[in-house]
Amino acid sequence: MNKNDLVPFGFLGKPHGLRGNVSIRFFNKNSKLLKNEDKVLLGGINIGRSFMKSFYLSGHRNFNNRGCEAIVRSTVGLLRQEFGAVEVLVSSGDISRDTAQWPDAAELGVEFVPDYFPAYTRYWVNLQRLPIPALKTAGWPFPISEAFKELLQRVDVVLSVGGDNYSLDYRLPSWLMGVDRLAMNLRKPVVLWGASVGPFEKVSAFVPIIRKHLADMSLIAVRESASDNYLNETLGLNNIIRMADPAFTLIPEPVSTIPFWPVEKGNGVLGLNISPVIEKYHHSGSDLRTEIVEFIRVTVKNYDISVLLIPHVVPLNGDIKNNDADYMRSVLDSLSDLGSRVRMMDSALNAAQIKHVISQCRFFIGARTHSTIAALSSIVPTVSIAYSIKAKGINQDLFGHQDAVIESAEVSQTSLLAGLEWLLTHEQELCEQLTLRLVVAKKQIVCAMERVREFV
Repeated sequence: MNKNDLVPFGFLGKPHGLRGNVSIRFFNKNSKLLKNEDKVLLGGINIGRSFMKSFYLSGHRNFNNRGCEAIVRSTVGLLRQEFGAVEVLVSSGDISRDTAQWPDAAELGVEFVPDYFPAYTRYWVNLQRLPIPALKTAGWPFPISEAFKELLQRVDVVLSVGGDNYSLDYRLPSWLMGVDRLAMNLRKPVVLWGASVGPFEKVSAFVPIIRKHLADMSLIAVRESASDNYLNETLGLNNIIRMADPAFTLIPEPVSTIPFWPVEKGNGVLGLNISPVIEKYHHSGSDLRTEIVEFIRVTVKNYDISVLLIPHVVPLNGDIKNNDADYMRSVLDSLSDLGSRVRMMDSALNAAQIKHVISQCRFFIGARTHSTIAALSSIVPTVSIAYSIKAKGINQDLFGHQDAVIESAEVSQTSLLAGLEWLLTHEQELCEQLTLRLVVAKKQIVCAMERVREFV
């Protein structure tokens, strides 16, 4: 910014009787909102960031999982809605790729910063899987750098995101506990944000450790009733509030579907997400890919419904491990006889673009939790494939039942067809219920963010 862009202003005051905080945004003479790095001079002093609140999002690793991306994007939007211009530091293990995935992030006050997970720490995470009680209670034994401590000193509140990091679905969450505990020790408010939590009883030695850790958090905002009940009734915690997953508020980004949309000849398009994760939970005795292929074949031939395969976890570096697109490509290859009635979405799309694509489907069946949230929040009748409490809890809270949930262990041609039949039978009812319930869900989310203000 040069001196020709400077615009003088007079007295800044708060009107008498106005309660709460006043958000002040600065613009240049061309009405362009100033960025965080731009100078704002008051009495010759640069006050640039002094009017903005600063937040750190812990628990985020990268945008490989578009669900993680959806949580981050929607949380930033909610912070801006509540606080105006904000600074949001987002931990990232792959800053260049995350930045490319969200190119306008900086304009929204987002700065990707290195996460604190040196490569060697993955060995500790694996070591803790051994059935040795002392390892389960050892916590995070690695020193944390002064640079990272300085970063945390810079923020007003830490929001621990990630959805289900505080569970046993993947590993002991000791790595995240180490970061969040450091923030607590620095007297920073830590809010567990939009999470599914627990249960932890499979590792009994860990239960008192995690209970104490969770009790020390300023606030735990859980996204479904199963976690709420567990934390209140089993762990006896009293710092709990309910909200819906923040990704329910993600704003879709329009994108052309022409390059990959299947040919519609009859009854619309079914969006289908199948994850390689459910392979380890699948116990029906049959080959999962074969069951999925036959389900799609019947869907197209007997129901005259086209199918769009929708990857939702695709590593940005092209890695085939835990890659929905790679997994479903083999399914697509087995259905070449159906031609363009079965297609697969471009796997390079971001979370907001994927939500737009899903919103164009008549029905949706998904294994990735946030693929189903994208569908449900777009009023698309949905069947969830569940491998943990989160899908069950979200469905229970939205509909009062779990009729639209298929257990991962029970996924088969038969169960998927039964799910599709259920959607066809209850289509109008589901759309009406979702329209009403989404109003409640979004109000919950806004109220939860208002609670965050208490700690700023």
